[in-house]
Amino acid sequence: MTMSETLAASLARLPVTFGDIEAAAGVLADHVKRTSFDRSRTLSGIVGADLWLKFENLQFTATFKERGALNRLSALSADERRRGVIAASAGNHAQGVAYHAARLSIPATIFVPRGTPTVKIENTRRHGANVIEAGATLEEAAILAIDHGRERQLTFIHPYDDPMIIAGQGTIAIEMLASVPDLDVLLVPIGGGGLISGMAVAARTLRPGIEIIGVQAALYPSMYNLIKGQHLPMRGDTLAEGIAVKAPGRITSEIVRALVDDIVLVTEPQVERALSLLITIEKTVTEGAGAAGLAAVLANQERFRGRALGLVLSGGNIDTRLLSGVLTRQLAREGRLSQLRFDIADRPGQLATIVAVLSSSGANIVEVSHQRIFTDLPAKAVLLEVVIETRDQSHLASTIAALRAAHLDVDVGGN
Repeated sequence: MTMSETLAASLARLPVTFGDIEAAAGVLADHVKRTSFDRSRTLSGIVGADLWLKFENLQFTATFKERGALNRLSALSADERRRGVIAASAGNHAQGVAYHAARLSIPATIFVPRGTPTVKIENTRRHGANVIEAGATLEEAAILAIDHGRERQLTFIHPYDDPMIIAGQGTIAIEMLASVPDLDVLLVPIGGGGLISGMAVAARTLRPGIEIIGVQAALYPSMYNLIKGQHLPMRGDTLAEGIAVKAPGRITSEIVRALVDDIVLVTEPQVERALSLLITIEKTVTEGAGAAGLAAVLANQERFRGRALGLVLSGGNIDTRLLSGVLTRQLAREGRLSQLRFDIADRPGQLATIVAVLSSSGANIVEVSHQRIFTDLPAKAVLLEVVIETRDQSHLASTIAALRAAHLDVDVGGN
């Protein structure tokens, strides 16, 4: 049996077919946006590859999840529509279900884990769903949702382990390959696996030789552990909460095992850098999960050098306070925002001396703080903290050198 025949046989045995995805594309037509798939010239230059971005963060609900949600909701019987649906979600699936349920006049109840970003909860309520915050994790919220729905005869809309959900998400790959047929690699974020499963079925059918790589947050390597036989811990709060799933699906795991070439892990600083670059370069806002693909490329540039890469910016629902923190932290890493600490004598003229050196160095003072009370310094000394802006690491280094040349003892933090 040839390689193509082996692939065809493998595809035929899977619970989701290319025909299912084509049917989903028909359901979604005119109701879900066909988002842009554009080449980033600047990012391509940075990573040394031909980088293409699928802007699913520009869907009406700012997430790809509404594709699968609409496909599943459209298959409900009249009686199921009348009784309503229930779902459990960290936020994006919730919005997709809520929005299209409202559009189809289907009552919707959504369970979200405690700690879900406020922006996702409020957007879900705005679409008309009844939102219940319960459970410490998505898995706990799902158990509670299933019990709640069973008592009230509501249809449970699974966030990823459902053939119709998977088929809906797979329409993204059809659109990407229709625009750029010669893509070499797809990099797709993995939580429960619905997105990569659907995309893998579509991509392998349309372009059998394409490489498909999943990306997971290093704090939640559930699919990575399952496929690679590892036992890495899952813990903590990740910026990519949209893919912080402890238990991948049964259906999705089968498809990933059959069709996905590799899964890579990305760290929190890598995700933060990718998110920041997408804002500063592409002027587009993504959540952590949406930046995971770019994070993987930045962390593995030699692996992808010279190849045509397709990345899915899967969502853009991020809390503005969190976004502000991410951008500020990135400025600090780049040496553009720094905190300087001085142990100075408590007498007139000391601050003026420091300000004069900073001014002559071209550094911008953002914030100044004197601390006389909560410090171990002598009574006649003051802890002075100054936050400054500099152009880059080189400018910061020259500024510090100028301060020390003026015999000022300075410690640098914040970068």
